Amino acid sequence: MPVAAERPRVLLVAPHNSYRIAPYLKAAQRIGVDMLIASPGRHSLVSEIAEGVHIDLACPDAALQAMLAVAAARPITGVVGSDDSTVELASRAARALGLPHNPPLAAAYARRKDWARARLREAGLPVPRHRRIHLDAPLTRQIRGLHFPCVAKPLSLSASRGVIRANDLDELRAACLRIRPILAELHDPEERSHVLVEEFVPGPELALEGMLEGGELKVLALFDKPDPLDGPFFEETYYVTPSRLPVPLQARIRERVAEACAAYGLREGPAHAEVRVHGGEAWLLELAARTIGGQCARLLRFGTGHGLEDIVLARAIGRSLALEAEAGAAGVLMIPIPQAGVLRRVEGVLAAQKVPFIEEVEISVREGYELVPLPEGASYLGFIFARAPTPELAEQALRAAHARLRVVVAPLIKVQAMSGK
Repeated sequence: MPVAAERPRVLLVAPHNSYRIAPYLKAAQRIGVDMLIASPGRHSLVSEIAEGVHIDLACPDAALQAMLAVAAARPITGVVGSDDSTVELASRAARALGLPHNPPLAAAYARRKDWARARLREAGLPVPRHRRIHLDAPLTRQIRGLHFPCVAKPLSLSASRGVIRANDLDELRAACLRIRPILAELHDPEERSHVLVEEFVPGPELALEGMLEGGELKVLALFDKPDPLDGPFFEETYYVTPSRLPVPLQARIRERVAEACAAYGLREGPAHAEVRVHGGEAWLLELAARTIGGQCARLLRFGTGHGLEDIVLARAIGRSLALEAEAGAAGVLMIPIPQAGVLRRVEGVLAAQKVPFIEEVEISVREGYELVPLPEGASYLGFIFARAPTPELAEQALRAAHARLRVVVAPLIKVQAMSGK
């Protein structure tokens, strides 16, 4: 009897608490792929994480050897990094296994904002004036030549965490003080002690989701962000596709993102870009070698006929999926956290779900959990999804549904233990 072919096996390198793990596991089941997870989650309640390869992301060389040892026992067909903190390690593993990969240095550029800015400038792409600031050195001398307003941001965090606009020197000092404790969790000493300060680029912001195949960028979706993102913090809210931007500007965005991928040296896998349009030009804010955050990846089914994670895994194992865009429009609202405190309840969910063109209202945070808004926080209350004939109707539905929600938050009371004498 002929022996059945062994299912392809993908190594997913991920932080143990990454929300992208579950979508990747579901995608693996859909397309017939075995998933091996490499993460620090030895004691995770998720069996696939607990039974995977246990690594320390702070020790990348040892982590790489642990993954290669497992691959020697049973071959790996493809390697995927789930988050910014793991894409460089994933690229190193893929290179060592002789699999399609981004050069590790390219993955590092996609993670480090200061290195990325330098690469873009060398490639001749439009880049705002910027400086890397040491938090323990006098500020005035370090920002010489920059104009306000400007934006201070960590060198490596994502999801707008720690990103703060400053309109003058006093506000910039305050922003740096506020960012410092956010950086304490980072492993790299340089990333704990420095921030990037760059001049603020006004104008509408968009997000591009693409897939790189042998250095060629295939655009999967271009999202409008209809809310103005002018600070002081930069919380993501509405994403609507297809974009309503004039076609020539859409083409300019695609061109600039492709040029940025080439400047970094990115060649394989997902690419997520954040872009501002100003003065008829597309200014790249971020380019990450990973998928879009949150549940926004669900919108890619509208644009491609497949889940985004399905497309990524298929590419990792060398399989092609036929992409079929649907008519109409789709959108998502990442429900913002209204204030700090303890979530008591979210009222009006059923009413929000009854709004025409709303597909689902998903509350991700459980009652009793602490809510931490930006810039310190890194999560959302939940998501609202819409599908409509036009982008305008999708956006209107999302706004109407959001207006029907009432988030009840109680103050957080922290009790400090008193020492007796």
